[in-house]
Parts: sequence; C-alpha cells; structure tokens
Amino acid sequence: MLYQTVNPATGALVETFAPIGDYELEKVLATAHNTFEIDWRKRTVAHRARIISKAASILREKADEFAQIITLEMGKRIMEAQVEVMLSASILDYYASRAEGYLRPKPVPDVPSAEIRIDPIGVLLGIEPWNFPYYQIARVAGPQLMAGNVLLLKHAESVPQSALAFARLFEEAGAPRGVYTNIFATIDQVGRIIDDPRVRGVTLTGSERAGASVAQRAGRNLKKAVLELGGSDPMIVLEDAPLDWAVSSATVGRMFNCGQCCVGSKRIIVVGQERSAAFLEGFTKQMASLRPGDPADADTTLGPLSSGRALNLLLDQIERAKAGGATVVVGGRRIDRPGFYLEPTILTGITEDNPIYREELFGPVAAFYSVKDEAEAVRLANGTPYGLGASVFTADTERGREVAGQIDSGMVFVNRPFGTAPELPFGGVKNSGFGRELSEAGFEEFVNKKLVNTHPVGTHPFGAAAAA
Repeated sequence: MLYQTVNPATGALVETFAPIGDYELEKVLATAHNTFEIDWRKRTVAHRARIISKAASILREKADEFAQIITLEMGKRIMEAQVEVMLSASILDYYASRAEGYLRPKPVPDVPSAEIRIDPIGVLLGIEPWNFPYYQIARVAGPQLMAGNVLLLKHAESVPQSALAFARLFEEAGAPRGVYTNIFATIDQVGRIIDDPRVRGVTLTGSERAGASVAQRAGRNLKKAVLELGGSDPMIVLEDAPLDWAVSSATVGRMFNCGQCCVGSKRIIVVGQERSAAFLEGFTKQMASLRPGDPADADTTLGPLSSGRALNLLLDQIERAKAGGATVVVGGRRIDRPGFYLEPTILTGITEDNPIYREELFGPVAAFYSVKDEAEAVRLANGTPYGLGASVFTADTERGREVAGQIDSGMVFVNRPFGTAPELPFGGVKNSGFGRELSEAGFEEFVNKKLVNTHPVGTHPFGAAAAA
C-alpha cells in the first residue's frame, strides 16, 4: 500500500510516501500509551485547551497554505478548501471552550449522593477519508484530545500531505509527542492496532465494507467503535416550495465538493408532475452551466473528482443505470481534458429494480424523481439502506418539521440541503453507521461516564433504608 499525492486536475503523480514499518509502529503505540498515562490525561483542561486553541489559531493564520494542500491532493475548489480550513478551526475552538463544562461532574437526578464523572479511556485510532481531509480529523481530534484521550490517525492513502500537515499543526501548537500521531499504516497494520490492548476505541468514516470490517474487529476485542459510512440523502421538494430557490439549493446540495459529500443531496424528489417538469428544466440548466477548470482558480465552477478510481466508478454506475432503464438528462460522460473530470449529470427513470436504486452516487451525479404526493415522497426517501441525512423544502416550516419526523435518518434539514457546525451532532442510522460526532454527543463517545456515589461514615451496606 502506497500513500501518494496525485493531482486530480492533471492526473500527475506528485509524491509518494512509504507505509510505516512494524518496528516504528510499535514505538508509536508505546509513545502514545505512555503519553496518555503519565502526561496528557493528567493535564488540566485549561492546559489542554491552550494547545487546541493554538492549533485553531494556526489554521486561521495559515488558511491559504492549508487550503492549497487540499486542492492539490483531492481537487477541492480553492474557495471550498478555505471554508473547510476555517470550519476545522471553529471545531477545535468549540471544544477548547466547551470541554470544561462537558467534563464537570453531573449530579444524578433524585440521588443527592451520586454524580457522573467523565474520564478519558486512552489511545484511540481514527481512520479518515479523503473528501474532507481536515474537517474529518477535527471532528475527532477536537473532542477526544480535550477529553484527555490521545489519537493515532490513519488517513486515506490519497491525501498524505494533508495528513502530515495536520500532524505538524498539533506539533506547532505545542502538543506533546504521542498526543496526536499520523501513521501511514497498511490494512494489516490497522487490524493489529485495533487488536492491541493499549488501543481502547476506533472511529471510522468510510465505506460500508470498511466499516463492517472495523466494527467486527473492534467487537471481537470488546472495544467501542463509531462509524460514519456515507449516505444517499433525499431532498424532498414539496408542492409549496418556491421553485427557483429550491432549484438553486438542489444544485448546491448536489455539487458541493463536486458531489463528494456524505450528506450531499443525492436523490432529488419533487412533488407534482408539472412542478417536477419545471424543476427539472431549471435544475438541468444550472448543472449544465458549470464549467471545468483548475480547482486552484477561484473562478472555476467545476473541479475534478478526487481520483481516477472515483471517476471510473461513477461512469460504471451511469452505464449500469442506463442499462437498467434510466435516462441521462444531461451529462454522463468524462470531460475531454487532463485530470479526472465528469460532466454534471442528472438521471431520471430510476425504478426500484434499477441496479443503482439503492447505491450511493458519490460525485456530480443526481438521481431525480417525480412523485404525486407527500406520502410517496416520504416512502421513496426511506427506500434506501442508508440513513445519514435528508432535507425537506417547503413554504410551511411546521409542515416541514412534520415531514422530517417521518424520515429515517440521523439528520434532517428543513429548507437547507445540508449543514454542519460544531454545535450540531453528526451521524446516521441504518447502513450509514452508528454513533455521533460533534456537539456534546461527539465528546461523550469515547469516555468513561463513571458513577461516584458517596455516603456518610457508618452507612449500612445495603443503604439507609435497609439499616432502618
């Protein structure tokens, strides 16, 4: 397994990095474990917060430098890369400022003698994907380092320079060696890390296959796992939603990060035949108007896909969809230029027996559906093995909340295609995984919620009631 930077805008190999050796990996594990036991967990919350806040400040000061690395490695348009850098900084700051409150002992209702204390559990393994190289790390590092855990980070093989940049970030911020460690590990080494008794939990964002493998290995070792495994998020447009606004929202929802977004609007579901036709016409025009270019150029509206593999997978899905009876309304072909560019694509006529009906389209390809009423829209929205996010567009926000309550997903946004913020829990249900990141929910995934129940001297072994 090689860790390589390949520029998606040109297809050119930039640099290769060798995986970590077994001897060096053992040293890394020992250092992380020792740092947790004798140093990091014993530091005050305020001391940890100074380091994490410093990392956030460095991200902001060097935002352009960090953004350019993302654009080089996975083709994210430079403005979107800058947004990701700033979002990552805000996550680190959020936990630096909130951790003291989250760690404060909490009383147990109706039991004055009892409280719940929050303790760290140890060394954690994070396995992260290429599509948001910094944001995905920040979602784990922010809460878990502030909780007092330490982190080993195995990033995707296609973003090694992004991985190294985040490791340097924490080093520059003053984190002791072993608090945050990047590892270019092989699949076999990842398995052995999960098996190692010094590692107490694992979190992964990736494919269903990878998630199932990690969960199985973690389960055999009785270790906690958090999994975020993607989705096929529906965007329901009810008959009263203003049309132009909904069309523009769908375009952003589908095309942000060139469609390579777990919570992107992948299935557009419009209520009403005439409204659907008008919506599709406007949506087609907006998708067709996007023009490919260098993602480092701020004027580019369509960047490349992250890799040749990602491009070929989508081309295969488009061909299988067509073979199953779907219609390509616009796009559907590779763009004739260097790099991994695909025309923005809309597919219609996808029936339940179409091979891609239950698949995730991870790129600039939208599945479009016209339905007769709200009930059919909800049924279609739930007709997927995934359950990460969803959105509902309507002029009646109360109705939007009611429809949101019928959708089987971890997150539903009313009148926005998607959203994320440090304060909002992120995660899904069904094949989209389990557990949460961000907010207090993410902070508490890898901690020991320890009961401390204190009684006066002389208390009867079975309590005051038994003594009476």
